[in-house]
Amino acid sequence: MSRKYLLLTASAAVLASGFAMTAVAQEAAPAADSELRVTAVTVTATRRAESVQDVPLNIAAVGGEQIEEQGFDELADVLAYVPGINVIDRGGRQGNPIIVRGLNADGLGSGDGNNDGGGTVATYIGEVPLFVDLKLNDLERVEVLLGPQGTLYGAGTLGGAIRYIPKKPDFGGDTLDVRTELSQYSEADDISYDTGFTFNKTLAPNFAVRGSIDFEKDSGFIDYPFVVREIGVSDPDPDFSDPSDVAANLRRVNDADGEDVLSARLAARWAPLDWLDGTLTYYVQQSDIEGRRGSSARSTVPAGEYELGKRVEEPNEITNQLLALEVVADLGFAELTSATGYSKFNDLGQRDQTDLLITLEYSYEAFPTFTSFTREKGKQDRINQELRLVSTTDGPLNWIAGVFYNQFESAGYSAEYTPGYADFAGFNRPDDLEYYSQAYSKLEESAFFGEIGYDLTDKWTVTVGGRYYQYELESFSDVDFPLFDAGFQTVGVSALQSSLEADFAAGSPNGTEKTGQSDEGTLFKFNTSYNFTDDILGYLTVSEGYRIGNENGVPECPAFNPLAPNVQGACALAPGQKFGPNAGDVSTRDERQYLPDTTTNYEVGFKTTLADGRVTLNGAAYFIEWTDPQLTSATINASIPITVNADGAESKGIEFNGEWLISEALSVRGSYSHSEASLTALAPGLVGSITPPGFGTILINGEDGDRLPGSPEDQFSVFGTYVHQLSADRTLTFNGGYAWQGDVLSRTGGRGGGLTLDAYGVANVSAVYDTGPWSASLFINNLFDEYYETGVVSSSLFNQVLADDDGGPVYTRSYFTYVGAPRAIGVRFNYSFD
Repeated sequence: MSRKYLLLTASAAVLASGFAMTAVAQEAAPAADSELRVTAVTVTATRRAESVQDVPLNIAAVGGEQIEEQGFDELADVLAYVPGINVIDRGGRQGNPIIVRGLNADGLGSGDGNNDGGGTVATYIGEVPLFVDLKLNDLERVEVLLGPQGTLYGAGTLGGAIRYIPKKPDFGGDTLDVRTELSQYSEADDISYDTGFTFNKTLAPNFAVRGSIDFEKDSGFIDYPFVVREIGVSDPDPDFSDPSDVAANLRRVNDADGEDVLSARLAARWAPLDWLDGTLTYYVQQSDIEGRRGSSARSTVPAGEYELGKRVEEPNEITNQLLALEVVADLGFAELTSATGYSKFNDLGQRDQTDLLITLEYSYEAFPTFTSFTREKGKQDRINQELRLVSTTDGPLNWIAGVFYNQFESAGYSAEYTPGYADFAGFNRPDDLEYYSQAYSKLEESAFFGEIGYDLTDKWTVTVGGRYYQYELESFSDVDFPLFDAGFQTVGVSALQSSLEADFAAGSPNGTEKTGQSDEGTLFKFNTSYNFTDDILGYLTVSEGYRIGNENGVPECPAFNPLAPNVQGACALAPGQKFGPNAGDVSTRDERQYLPDTTTNYEVGFKTTLADGRVTLNGAAYFIEWTDPQLTSATINASIPITVNADGAESKGIEFNGEWLISEALSVRGSYSHSEASLTALAPGLVGSITPPGFGTILINGEDGDRLPGSPEDQFSVFGTYVHQLSADRTLTFNGGYAWQGDVLSRTGGRGGGLTLDAYGVANVSAVYDTGPWSASLFINNLFDEYYETGVVSSSLFNQVLADDDGGPVYTRSYFTYVGAPRAIGVRFNYSFD
């Protein structure tokens, strides 16, 4: 389907439906408004407070009442009911990518070290851009905008924006809400619980504070049955048919993916003048995750559906903090908003590294009790400042103008340990440190953005927008092999920047590499909308988005030496650099870094309120051109995951959502989306794979027309609620929801041993008894106990059995899948003190 054909067809459909529904609305118009009307959520997506039905953009808004009604706990729960967007749920240990309209060419993987949500969507907490998988406590609403939003928001976006809108301190009085929840997974040994409270305190007519704190203990449901008793001493691959041999070497860890999460917020709001209002807020979310939410049922070891074949436990501690100051001033002709944010991210984790090392074919597996683990620590610091003016005067002209600045610094190290291997191989390294990589980067980004809208008539509006952006990125990295250097000393995260910069300034005696890039450019937006009636709106949008480049965090390879062919090791090649003895063994790409990519989004849509206000039906059709898409690949040496740029890709599709208020007691809402995302040009060496037997790396081309991985082509959801009035102040409410998605490719075009994840649907139900001050709920999540896989690491080609020096088997376990939660049954209680 060509872009021209898609737009003509969709435009004709929107116009035809608009005129048809206009006629129906005029013929059926009642003398007075119906008492029953769907209540549309008020949003500030366009920087003005409007009903979601009046905004000429594809936006979904989930209010705080709906969040409580459906028992949403985190962003993935919300997005399962939003058309056109998908979350690859990998549990809490690592970042979960958010994919909008199929804009993803990254093969599915472990996600270790990911803290950006995939990079195609900008997430906001209030007015501050920051990615956090925030617990959904005490929120006014969550807004999801599809399509680039760089002319409305400070942070640049490639495919959309997600906004967490917290409830502000209220000058209206004091409140206290307490809540608690108990539940148990069908596959768990222990109970999960969640408890917390929210308070609002009015200290003066123009000063109030609001705070909330919640603690969640998720028991987990994944077992690690193959954890070695003593690393480097116990055999990780005993005779699995001999219980005594297994018991002597391995121990079982039940519910190994449990999570303890503390989330809190404290806000102070002061309005010293009628025209001035400021809110200072501190957020913190601290997560202690015990392990991965994965399954080795597809691997070489005898594991069940909710068992993962890791040899060591894999905890990760993650802390996110944000201090945000939002000030709003009514200047008469315009509203001035200043949003300042300072955020910190820290993580400290451990993971099983055995499979990577034994598949490098450096003979690590020869050591009969070989087990390796990695300890990683990282930190990120970010400063944001946005100033925005939004016109407030009456008349046909409206405008928005803003300026944005972002400074982002990150530092981290990865230390691989191989206990017992140094003695086995004859090295002098008492601490068993085998590999150490470290990196530091600094990004400075600024932008000017704005929009001008004009009402050509009382029904027809045209809006144009633009953005100018620039950024500079500087990165330092280094890798060391301490087995060959007995005197090597590690450096802590806080000292990484000064250590790497000093080494580079001194001529890199320790091998520090520096990369950098900068770019500037402009983006545009055009939108026109037409109100066929007060209840029928049609719109057309053309907009551009972008995403900055970055370095891959892999040190540059030394020059190839035919006398020492393994000298390059785990490293990144520069364009034109040799990596082997043959004439064609020359890199055609830059494995060290990747450049910006851009999108151009063409969209037509409609928003309607029908049946005397009891029905809303919204839809959109889109076509997206993706230029220089950032794609996940792998280095030629050691197959380390990296990002590279391809020539082009595209996505096209349709989206619908609606709500029907059948009666005062019964309502239904639902959504459907279909998207087709694919490469539009040859992508040389896109998919990294291997050639069994053994693990020799090959790079497979992505072909024109190859379907992109990570998102389903079809999604739909439905949710219904029935309210039974027991008395004047007591109700019994029954809720039921079902979210379904089609199959998902793990790699572009399914190439390189990629897996196609099966389609699945998850049903949730609940019953709520509400007296006003207090309520009690009984809920069942995943009602039918559906087993479903949400992601995958590696491929079945890695399911190989090697041998150690004693002739014993060595089972590679790279290949595993991430899985969703089994059935959970629980109760929830809430009490409000007014």
